[in-house]
Amino acid sequence: MRVAVAQTSPGIDVEANFETIGRYVAEAASAGAKLVVFPEEAALLADDSIKPQMPEILREMWPRFEALIADLAREHGLTIIAAGYEPNDAGMPFNTILAVDPSGAEIARYHKMHTYDAFAYQESAYVTRGRELPPVIDVDGFRVGIANCYDVRFPELFRSLADRGADVIALSAAWVSGKGKEEHWEVLTQARAIENVSWVLASGTVGEDSAGLSRVIDPLGVVVAGANAHTEGLVFADLDQSRTEAARRMLPALDNRRIELSYNVA
Repeated sequence: MRVAVAQTSPGIDVEANFETIGRYVAEAASAGAKLVVFPEEAALLADDSIKPQMPEILREMWPRFEALIADLAREHGLTIIAAGYEPNDAGMPFNTILAVDPSGAEIARYHKMHTYDAFAYQESAYVTRGRELPPVIDVDGFRVGIANCYDVRFPELFRSLADRGADVIALSAAWVSGKGKEEHWEVLTQARAIENVSWVLASGTVGEDSAGLSRVIDPLGVVVAGANAHTEGLVFADLDQSRTEAARRMLPALDNRRIELSYNVA
């Protein structure tokens, strides 16, 4: 399966963000991709200048974003995973990842569980935490788990995806730059691939405060394709199920486990 991982630089201009999404979906489809993954905040950057107006902005933007992703998936015949802020009548918005299949039907919706409350930042001040584990979807013969940015620091979440059959994990992120942060991103994304013997499709925003470095990592931790820390673009890779199977024969870590976990997020 050919996949495309998008590296974009979303801002507070919704129309510009939508145009970028449309352009990269078309480019991914023309290159034969069956799945395209977009970063966190692809629909709208949660800039301090607009946070007070976000509830009003999102009420108008979110239905259009849902429709855009569905229309693009249907038009180009591929699965899209993309993220944005979803209105929440009960309080602050959710940081949501949508997955839509080639018919335009929604197949998954994930509300980010782990808000980024670290390194002197507090995402929970403007985002409602999700309460359900991220979903696993079927795409062209692969089982694809979904995760969002700060989730990558919680290996038990990724193990829950593997336990539910994931052999690919799509990670949408807006990884904040900073001392040592790029190294954390590189190590953590490879670690999640290695320990779950799964492909990782890591899509990040790029910009003044974002690390970029989008990448595709194979089940043994080899970075098979990657982007730099400076420019927008698509990263392509061909996922091979035989490569996954060979990796899991050589490294049967999932079968070798002696500690069983249970997942309770209620």
